Amino acid sequence: MSCLSVATHFNVIFYLFFYKSLAPIKKPPEKKEEKKEEKKDEKKDEKKDEKKDDAKVEEVKPEEEHYCNMLCCKFKTKPLKDKFKQYQLPDSLDEFTDRRYIFWLFVVTLAFNYNCWFVPIRMVFPYHTDRSIPIWIFFDLLADVIYIVDILVFQTRLQFIRGGDIIYDKEEIKKHYRSSLKFTNDILSVLPFDLLYLKFGFKSVFRVNRFLKHESFFDFNDRLESIMSKAYIYRVIRTTGYLLYILHLNACLYYAASFYEGIGSTKWVYDGDGNEYLRCYYWAVRTLITIGGLPEPVTVFEIVFQLLNYFTGVFVFSSLIGQMRDVIGAATAGQTYFRASMDNTVSYMNTYKIPRQVQNRVRTWYNYTWDSQGMLDESELLEQMPTVMRTAIAVDVNFSTVSKIELFKGCDNQMLVDMLLRLKSIVYLPGDYVCKKGEIGREMYIIKQGEVQVLGGPDGTKVLVTLRTGAVFGEISLLAASGGNRRTANVVAHGFANLFILDKKDLNDILVHYPDSQKVLSRKGRKLMKDKGKKAGPVEERQKGNALFTTRPPTPKLFRTLLNARGKGVFGNFKVGQVKGFFYFIVCCFLPSSPERCVKYIY
Repeated sequence: MSCLSVATHFNVIFYLFFYKSLAPIKKPPEKKEEKKEEKKDEKKDEKKDEKKDDAKVEEVKPEEEHYCNMLCCKFKTKPLKDKFKQYQLPDSLDEFTDRRYIFWLFVVTLAFNYNCWFVPIRMVFPYHTDRSIPIWIFFDLLADVIYIVDILVFQTRLQFIRGGDIIYDKEEIKKHYRSSLKFTNDILSVLPFDLLYLKFGFKSVFRVNRFLKHESFFDFNDRLESIMSKAYIYRVIRTTGYLLYILHLNACLYYAASFYEGIGSTKWVYDGDGNEYLRCYYWAVRTLITIGGLPEPVTVFEIVFQLLNYFTGVFVFSSLIGQMRDVIGAATAGQTYFRASMDNTVSYMNTYKIPRQVQNRVRTWYNYTWDSQGMLDESELLEQMPTVMRTAIAVDVNFSTVSKIELFKGCDNQMLVDMLLRLKSIVYLPGDYVCKKGEIGREMYIIKQGEVQVLGGPDGTKVLVTLRTGAVFGEISLLAASGGNRRTANVVAHGFANLFILDKKDLNDILVHYPDSQKVLSRKGRKLMKDKGKKAGPVEERQKGNALFTTRPPTPKLFRTLLNARGKGVFGNFKVGQVKGFFYFIVCCFLPSSPERCVKYIY
């Protein structure tokens, strides 16, 4: 077989194999049932996908926007749910600091005062008429609703202390409230004795049990005084209210006595003219305050009633006057202390005949200190508080200022907090020297309020710089060696200046407990003194150059005796200077002396 025929056969075989491999493979025919099942599965999958897509759309769906139309304007508002969430009460309330509860106590107090003032007057005076009864019923129901809401909503949320721990759990709070005497009084105060109206008529005597809500009234007084800056004002108003209420009760009793005796039956009873409440209140005021000038009682009942009124009036009026005096005295206690301190100081200065100019400056200091901070010494007030509270107040007032001082950056924060408790506040008058040039500085100053001027120049009157609130000076004195650092300039108060002072001894006492902070301060102190051209301590200066060659001291007698013996013995062949130098060298080797002195003697 030739080569050509072999090649031809090979090409034919390759073509057939390659063509068949490229030809599409025919699938066998599918059955109809299988196709139907696949279609059903596809439909189910499509439905599931549609449901998932709908759920995703609902989740991604943005919140509905709420708009309010007002006249020609349209503006967006918050949904009602969000508005209600703002006013939703938490599970527990702090009865001492929560302003919402204090406001609610004010509402309960209004309801309590309504019952206290109007129940007695409705029991006695003829104020139950067909026209007024619906009004009384409305306000009675409103007061009862307030009582019930207080029991169900607020009293079951008040936190309490058990074993030193504050209880926040709502169920525990409910159990504690239900087991207290307050719960018993609250339940008794809302018992519906008003239903007896149906049998005995509309009489307000059935609402006397509402007076048992008195504890909420006194709680409101305590909470309000604790948040007021000038609580004595409310105390005066409250004491005046007590007096007016006692006169109100006396007026009701007088009308009841007049009704018992008969209106207008005698000169002593109410005669029935004018407004019955105002006439009876006027009589009650004159009786309890013991003004006199009233008609004389006639019957035995009137005499006994009048005597009891006089006795009660003297006791009640004197008690209220005494309470008013205590309230006003407590309100002006600080002013009284200030006046007493100032008077004692002025008396002392007059005794020792202090110059009038100095006395005027002392008076100015007293007046400015009292007007600016309301007390003469802040430390006296803070000393009464525990250390934790004093620390908290000091941090809130002064920590931001102290933390900005470059010298204390990098120190332990607790060290700074301890340092705040050692700061002392001092007020300087205009022209007072805070520190003088050349004196030993042992304090650092922080300007709390006002300005100070740094003076220098040849005569010490040139203003080098003016320091204002928040500035610090004298910080190098805290870290200076050898007992202190001398001031290099005068610092004078430009106006009234209130400064914080930190003593060096106080800082050293603190640094004993903070060795890391002590290292930081020492390093920064050396750097600051180096930048200002100051040294940490005095160093003995060494003499250099021509200062080594000064006038020689006279030759001692022993050396002169030896020099006179030259030419004899050992020293005969040496010159005078060489012999003297040799002996001085020997002395320097055995006696303590400076090298410079030995060099001088040798040469």
